[in-house]
Amino acid sequence: MIWVTGNVDGEKYKEPFSKGIMSRSLNVADIGIERAHVISSEIESDLIKNNVTEISSSELSKVVLNHLASIDKDIAIKYEKWRSLRTSKKPLIILIGGASGVGTSSMAFELANRLRLKNLISTDMIREVMRKIVSKELSPVIHKSSFDAYESIRTPSIRIDSVIEGFISHVDVVNVGIEAIIERSAKEGISTIIEGVHIVPGFIRKDLIENNNIIMFTLTVDDEEAHKQRFYSRCRQPWVKRPLERYMDNFESIRKTQRFLVEQAKIHDTRIINNVDINETIEIMVEDILEKFGGVDNVEQES
Repeated sequence: MIWVTGNVDGEKYKEPFSKGIMSRSLNVADIGIERAHVISSEIESDLIKNNVTEISSSELSKVVLNHLASIDKDIAIKYEKWRSLRTSKKPLIILIGGASGVGTSSMAFELANRLRLKNLISTDMIREVMRKIVSKELSPVIHKSSFDAYESIRTPSIRIDSVIEGFISHVDVVNVGIEAIIERSAKEGISTIIEGVHIVPGFIRKDLIENNNIIMFTLTVDDEEAHKQRFYSRCRQPWVKRPLERYMDNFESIRKTQRFLVEQAKIHDTRIINNVDINETIEIMVEDILEKFGGVDNVEQES
């Protein structure tokens, strides 16, 4: 057996070398899980061949990087950035926004699996909690959906579109909870993905955005018919209780919120991704995250 040694907060530890753990880490470099298993086995064989029974995590990191560099230098660089990011003392906070039906939940789930992040929060869940705290009489917009919140505005503005005004009012309330989670994640050093229609560029406090490892994405579905089909696909799932008719009746309002989100993203230089292909969207996100936050520090094996 090969043992991997390391140090966490001044405490030494020792754990068995795991091809499964290494394979999952390697897969973030987009080499495929099967190839990742093959490479992990090759590294284990090399260690055994060289009579290695115990190796420090930093030395193992060098072995892995050298092995990857002999296969593909680009993969080695990508993997090194990823491992440096995973052991950074600053948490990674990813915000994924987009109008209803564009796939923020699905993409957040896939990205969490790819990056091996455990904390995934939906703004819809934040809204549900706030509905229990804030009465309908006090804040009627929070008790509506983002696309029909305008129906609860007591004194509609004549300066902007009523749908957008309702959407802004809706987001403003939920944003209180979003900012609280960002603050808590930053304080506790917890990497988190927050997704949902309420993630709007320009609405979150600048001091939170500027002082933490935060990256934001705005997803869209540019083609209207493709966007409609997303709702048909969603509502035919047996566990989904939301009626298709409600989305179709409000589809134009949903498209309005998408246009507003895109405008905000352009103003605040937020990455806009036309979410047509799942794999392509994930690749764009991972590349952006590694480019912005990935460093070149050696890192340790994680369980």
